[in-house]
Amino acid sequence: MAAAALAACIAVVPTTTAAAQPGFDSASDAQAQLAELSEESEQTNEAVHNAQIDLDAKNQQQTEAQAAVDQSRAALDAAQAQLAELKPAMDKVANVNYQGARTNRLFAVMVSDSPQQLLDQMSALDVISADTADQVARFKQVSSDAASAEQVAATAADQARVAAEQAKAVSDDLQAKQSELQGQIAEVMAAYSALSSSEQLALAGSSMPEGFDPTTILQNLTPGSGASALEAGLTQIGKPYVWGGTGPDGFDCSGLVVWAYKQVGKTLPRSSQAQAQGGTPVDQKDLQPGDVVLFYPDISHVGIYAGGGNVLHASTFGVPVKVQSMASFPYYGARRY
Repeated sequence: MAAAALAACIAVVPTTTAAAQPGFDSASDAQAQLAELSEESEQTNEAVHNAQIDLDAKNQQQTEAQAAVDQSRAALDAAQAQLAELKPAMDKVANVNYQGARTNRLFAVMVSDSPQQLLDQMSALDVISADTADQVARFKQVSSDAASAEQVAATAADQARVAAEQAKAVSDDLQAKQSELQGQIAEVMAAYSALSSSEQLALAGSSMPEGFDPTTILQNLTPGSGASALEAGLTQIGKPYVWGGTGPDGFDCSGLVVWAYKQVGKTLPRSSQAQAQGGTPVDQKDLQPGDVVLFYPDISHVGIYAGGGNVLHASTFGVPVKVQSMASFPYYGARRY
């Protein structure tokens, strides 16, 4: 959750009576620090999900590239085996021609002693010539196939190498982001601990806005997967925010959306940015309960539209899954799945 939105959540926290915590000039400083750190951790958390999606795709490309290498090498081996099979016959043809032998009709006439011998020799020459021509043609074709297979194998090997390098680079980036996130989580936990128990309770806030009636919302839903996903998501109100959480014990923002839609048989991408690329775009004025709503210019937060300008979401550490007004969040867009 971004700093501005988190600040709106904790604005009701009393600061005049709370004691300042170590490292902070006042309790409000601790709240501001928590808001800033929470925003950073959620951005990194979604970046980790994006990197994992990218890594999965690169690993798939690497697997397909390696399969192409194996296939092309098998084709090359088969072509080379055919060449080896035809080589003795080609060597024999080459040797006969080198030694001055003749396999044409004129030569048969010149060396024949009788009409019958001529007919016999010409008949034999027809068979020899046809067989030799067939062998030569096969040898040429197999040679061409072998050369093509060798080129394909070399290209496939290059593609597999590039895919492996790209997968390694994405994997390294993912590990760096995961390490960064762990450090940020530790800072958020420390900042949260710096709040008094009353401040932590105020930060959690109420689970629904005043006047929000989930029963009425559910009764008036337009049938569809989005409505059913919202209905499933509402059962998770009160569950804690957990970085990387996909339920059922805890959720991060995109994890809650993934879980809710999974209950109705739909698989959504794991990150908020990827969720912003799927489904069908929806104008804000046309929002329906169950639509996926996205926030902030970097699309680092996501939730499920709950009707009446409200969103069901997992916002940040210390704030359980809740329904909250969207007014505190910079609106980015919406998708209908």
